[in-house]
Amino acid sequence: MSVHSANSSGTAAATGRTHAVKAVIPAAGLATRFLPATKAVPKELLPVVDRPVLQYIVEEATQAGINDVLLITGRGKTSMVDHFDRRPDLEARLENKPEILAAVQRPSELAEIYTVRQPEQLGLGHAVGYAESHVGDQPFAVLLGDEFVKLDQPLLPAMLELQARTGGVVLAFFEVDPAETKRYGIASVEPAEAELTDIGEVVKVTGMVEKPKPEDAPSNLAVLGRYVLPGTIFDAIRRTEPGSGGEIQLTDAMELLRTEGTPVHAIVYRGIRYDTGMPLGYLQTVVQIAVERDDLGAEFRKWLVDFVNSDASGGSGT
Repeated sequence: MSVHSANSSGTAAATGRTHAVKAVIPAAGLATRFLPATKAVPKELLPVVDRPVLQYIVEEATQAGINDVLLITGRGKTSMVDHFDRRPDLEARLENKPEILAAVQRPSELAEIYTVRQPEQLGLGHAVGYAESHVGDQPFAVLLGDEFVKLDQPLLPAMLELQARTGGVVLAFFEVDPAETKRYGIASVEPAEAELTDIGEVVKVTGMVEKPKPEDAPSNLAVLGRYVLPGTIFDAIRRTEPGSGGEIQLTDAMELLRTEGTPVHAIVYRGIRYDTGMPLGYLQTVVQIAVERDDLGAEFRKWLVDFVNSDASGGSGT
């Protein structure tokens, strides 16, 4: 693994529609929902058993063939980069523990990690705009830093293929209970072109509404934190006025492209999605992954059942 300043990477001129080969992970937020834990430890490094959230996300990108990852960082978040660097002193202490040594070395072998600093947090669109010098005019993936999908139920490869075919914006949706639409960005859609249906459950996006009331929601398809975007998104971001919360919203920039003729499609994802953006979702993710582990699952599941049963009957659970 190499860690670089974003400005050290050039991009070749576009030679036609190709799969995106770079990923951007916006990770500059303050994570106020997790304070005081995130005062010194970035939310992206909170552990899910023994790997931080951010490593799961980078693994998702590399599984899809993307080995160039740009982290949009903020103050106090240099430890995110450190996680993907080598630790020769620690590795030397682990020479007689090959399994642990391999686990420690793995993050540095996943991808080339680049960084750029977002000096102030003015919205997701504002953050993505900082990737322009690294990405250039090529398509690229955006993976939000607080959710990921199960690796044996991948999402990103189909999104990359869809974007390479259409040249436009590609999103990912998941179904929510109609009563929950007020918590998400919700899309209005129509059937996709027939020639795209071999990729998966593809829909054409005709609009998006931010957190509508259930009675006003155009569907129950919510936006998942994965995007594959054309290089034209950067000009759209520059032309986007501050929107919700006084911030530059990526949704508004994508909608601007759509109204100007850029096709917008989405994959409807029906696999397992882990959302670590709020404490409840983070705890659910830890439990879900722990019970699936070969080395922990059986014993942890037994303890969990005993704990829940004893708690329900008024016991202490210990």
